[in-house]
Amino acid sequence: MTLKLGVPSKGRLMDKTFDWFGARGVGLSLSGADREYAGAVEGVAGVELVLLSAGEIPRELEAGRIHLGVTGSDMVRERLAHWEDRVAELAQLGFGQADLVIAVPAAWVDVDTLDDLDAAAAAFRRLHGHRLRIATKYHRLVREFLKLHGVADYVLVDSQGATEGTVKNLTAEAIADITSTGETLRANHLKVLADGVVHRSQATLFRSRGAVWGEAETAAFNGLMETLEG
Repeated sequence: MTLKLGVPSKGRLMDKTFDWFGARGVGLSLSGADREYAGAVEGVAGVELVLLSAGEIPRELEAGRIHLGVTGSDMVRERLAHWEDRVAELAQLGFGQADLVIAVPAAWVDVDTLDDLDAAAAAFRRLHGHRLRIATKYHRLVREFLKLHGVADYVLVDSQGATEGTVKNLTAEAIADITSTGETLRANHLKVLADGVVHRSQATLFRSRGAVWGEAETAAFNGLMETLEG
């Protein structure tokens, strides 16, 4: 048996993950022609590289089909209920940083905090007869965050792309989305609430609690961690 390490299969996250491991003595590379979804590991024995989309990695960790996985911490928290029972966070990798934030129209000059949003949502429902809509694809994280802070009288509407445009397009009154610089929010005349950061995400190495951890997998894991920790 081998220890299966899942990493993002393309793009900047894959390149940065390869760089992070390589800088610590573990070489990750694509094998085969034309960037096939197959990879190789050098510098440590008993580890198999599995290339997956970042969104698939939480599911594969939960199912125990991979032992380790690199993905955004937002992905794990959003896609896995009671995520701490299913995976363990081993290391934050220092790249892929982005904040999941609550943003409202910049024209809402009296709405700067979550308390303001709660009051605005109640007033919106009285005026319009339905709840204020918040567009997002992060339903679990946003719902838990707003419940924790006592915000009511809202409804989450699903948005899988171009979430910042939903307010302009009149399909939502506010949004909850990932941002790195805030430029797209500002371009769409949105502002982040002062206390509206739901989660600060970055690429993170996780360990599956549900995978089979036999002698071979445990030995490979120990060898990998010793190499990474230098």
